[in-house]
Amino acid sequence: MVFRILENLKKKSEEGKGIIATQRSLVSAVDSFVRRPSRVTSRAPHIRDAVDLKRFMFVVVFALLPCTLFGIWNTGRSAYLSIGHNGFTFGEAFIEGALHVVPLIILSYAVGGLCEGIFAQVRGHEIAEGFLVTGLLYPLICPPTIPWWMFISGIIFGVIIGKEVFGGTGQNVLNPGLTARAFLFFAYPAAMSGDVWVVKPVKKLADGSLVPASWTTIATSKINAFIQGGVQAVDGFSGATSLLIAEENLPGVDSVANLHNTYSSWEMFIGLMPGSIGETSVLMCLIGSFVLIVTGVGSWRTMSGVVVGALITSILFNLGATDASPTSFGISPIEHLLMGGFAFGAIFMATDPVSGPVHNYSKLIYGFLIGVLCILIRLINPAFPEGMMLSILFMNIFAALIDHYVIKGAQQRRLARAK
Repeated sequence: MVFRILENLKKKSEEGKGIIATQRSLVSAVDSFVRRPSRVTSRAPHIRDAVDLKRFMFVVVFALLPCTLFGIWNTGRSAYLSIGHNGFTFGEAFIEGALHVVPLIILSYAVGGLCEGIFAQVRGHEIAEGFLVTGLLYPLICPPTIPWWMFISGIIFGVIIGKEVFGGTGQNVLNPGLTARAFLFFAYPAAMSGDVWVVKPVKKLADGSLVPASWTTIATSKINAFIQGGVQAVDGFSGATSLLIAEENLPGVDSVANLHNTYSSWEMFIGLMPGSIGETSVLMCLIGSFVLIVTGVGSWRTMSGVVVGALITSILFNLGATDASPTSFGISPIEHLLMGGFAFGAIFMATDPVSGPVHNYSKLIYGFLIGVLCILIRLINPAFPEGMMLSILFMNIFAALIDHYVIKGAQQRRLARAK
């Protein structure tokens, strides 16, 4: 019955009958999403393959599910801890997290999809399935406490400026999801700084200077106040994100020691800390990377390049650190891989096939430079504690140039062999 309805609508839209004729892009998109691609090959010389753009995108969405589900639970967990309640069950935390996360996902798909639909209709193009991934990636790289109006403005900017101005799906230079987050980061830095559920506590020293108070001490006092009666928000239980703690380069403050006292490596690997919704758990990201690599959707070369670049750069900072250097230079290479959105960015953002390079050698170079830039931004520029977003966007711009020189070099080597 559904197929018959779709066939009837398509026939009317193609014949230019009634109001349906003006909604040709929408009719085509619904038919492609529900049933089949708009173009299906039937004979030579075309390659026949079951993997069209829709199925390609669904693989990425499937790989994102572990991060999404864990992010929902961790959001609920952080929400309960923020009021000093630590007796919650898994189900209670998941439901509480869903109340924060699911509306953002719905808004992302609704508003972003509407923008894409409007552009497709005006241009007379079909609505591509590329937004299936962007619509889920975008909320996962945002903090769960972001105001809805701010969230909506970000996705509108990302779709229009990061994608549609270049011509739509497959033609964008920048990653649309990261473009949206970069817009929010620079337009509303206070809301995107990385603090989730918390107000950063400070204490005054004898000389009058201010330094961060012990997160553990404040958490204990707030929880005791809750147990003794009277529910109040716990300013510092969840603490800042691991990156903000590690890069707190204040005089007399050992930021690396504060990091170790706040989060263990195991907690950072599992993701038991505040942060953007889908970025905290390295374990869930690794599960997603397995899906992408096995299916061939995500490039292991890009992922490996990012990791190697970050490891080498962080090792060099460790070796070059002196007593006068910021204590954040002493962050171990492994901790850099576990903190912030490094794993999520390397696996799901850097491997974007549209905004990244095409050649295999180019992917290694591209990934390596992303890893190098990420650590440089983290440690050199205190205004940007998380360097993954900016490093990927910066290398998006040079992806085509890297491809150009790699391919040119390959051609020259072949000519030399031929001669």
